[in-house]
Amino acid sequence: MKKYLFLFLFTTISFAQQKTFTNPILPAGADPYSTYYKGYYYYTNTLGNKLVLWKAKDLSDIKNAESKVIWAPPKNTNYSAEIWAPEFHIINGKWYCYFAADNGDNNNHRMYVLENKSSDPFKGNFKFKGKIAAKTDKWAIDGNVFEHKKQLYMIWAGWEGDTNGQQNIYIAKMKNPLEIDGDRVMIAAPTYDWETHGALHDDVNPPQVNVNEGPQFLERNGKIFIVFSASGCWTDFYALGLLAFNGGDNLLDPYAWKKSPEPIFKQSEKNKVYAPGHNSFFKSPDGKEDWILYHANSNPGEGCGNKRSPRMQRIDWDINGYPVLGEPVSEETKLAIPSK
Repeated sequence: MKKYLFLFLFTTISFAQQKTFTNPILPAGADPYSTYYKGYYYYTNTLGNKLVLWKAKDLSDIKNAESKVIWAPPKNTNYSAEIWAPEFHIINGKWYCYFAADNGDNNNHRMYVLENKSSDPFKGNFKFKGKIAAKTDKWAIDGNVFEHKKQLYMIWAGWEGDTNGQQNIYIAKMKNPLEIDGDRVMIAAPTYDWETHGALHDDVNPPQVNVNEGPQFLERNGKIFIVFSASGCWTDFYALGLLAFNGGDNLLDPYAWKKSPEPIFKQSEKNKVYAPGHNSFFKSPDGKEDWILYHANSNPGEGCGNKRSPRMQRIDWDINGYPVLGEPVSEETKLAIPSK
């Protein structure tokens, strides 16, 4: 009898413990992204030299998830190095991975895509399909693909010309998951003070002052938003901004996008969370809750290195239908896992 009572209590305690979690959900992992498909979260983050996919029922327990190396680049190509911000998407029953890479020189960063014809991303093979670029084919990172009214779009961060100095947010239609249709349209540029922290002029880092990057599509009840990261990731001022679409059906109308004058998510000295940014969004398994997945540092001055760790927390919505991200929670805060 005592044995069964012990097992009952152990199971009950374990179950109770599983209902909450604390951030970060991994010790390190910048630019976190997840896709929910057929009961599983497929998670990835920047590793720099390869693409890895994790599979989990509960995203807050990603540290115990199954993982698989999806692709490692061949040497001495234009896409062999600095593999950043991968995203895995299921489109028309096939899996696609979009990522930025270069040949070891940041000036040559472009977007690339892999395709897997299997509906299970852990089966089949992800085949390299080449570069995915707008007509002008300028520097590009942080691609995010979404569908709106049966039309595919890509949004990303890029330079206007061929030299560094400012990163803007661009959008373009897609012919299909492997090709951009025509040219890009700029819909945001860093203009506010909170977007312009981080001037760099040295031999280690490229000269850069103003940054908009990491755009993520967000839609709810017919309202369309893009959440993006602003200021240098090497500063504690790295934060999230909001673009709201106020037009009709033409997402390529730059005048239809309005930027909020203040960041919607920023560092919290009180909670010891610094440089929160490069986020993505996901829903709870039951579809009732909206969550943000983002990276941040635990101490000031930790910059863009491998100390950035993935974190997640629930978001809300105001009476006007705008997202309310709140404040990044502390590492001591116990959070309820997403509702099932």
